[in-house]
Amino acid sequence: MTPAQRLFDGGPLRLLPVAIREPRRAWLAILVGGALTLCGSLLLSWIASLLAPDLAKPDFPLRGPLAFAMLVGFAPVVETLIMAAVLSLLARVMAPTAAVLVSALGWGIAHSLQAVGWGLVIWWPFLVFSTLFMVWRQRGTMAGIAVAAATHALQNLAPALAIATR
Repeated sequence: MTPAQRLFDGGPLRLLPVAIREPRRAWLAILVGGALTLCGSLLLSWIASLLAPDLAKPDFPLRGPLAFAMLVGFAPVVETLIMAAVLSLLARVMAPTAAVLVSALGWGIAHSLQAVGWGLVIWWPFLVFSTLFMVWRQRGTMAGIAVAAATHALQNLAPALAIATR
């Protein structure tokens, strides 16, 4: 594989923007990925609230700077490390597209264990994070982790600010 090979040109992930399907400009992949995950999450959250307004939502007991640090710093790094390990294993036994889809589904289920509504919304960002990891790991595992974690931190920024200031 060449360092700048574009992945996922076939199958359902081809619908994602090119900026997140090729390891060319990390800053652009992070910005496009962040916007894509945030907009997708907001849309899915709105749809879920229309269809099932009483669905359980996540509760974050922390407030202030600690909540912000946990949501923007700690969680993106730890979850990305776990995701990277799982995706690396999945990629050994299945095609990259299947690995990304299984990863996103798994993260949706995992988040549903805390709150069903959260799981319905969170699969989309993890689809993007998983895609970014698989694409950028062509440049090295640390590059894949860094781009996916930075995008995750960007995704969490607005909710973290809202939760930290409540």
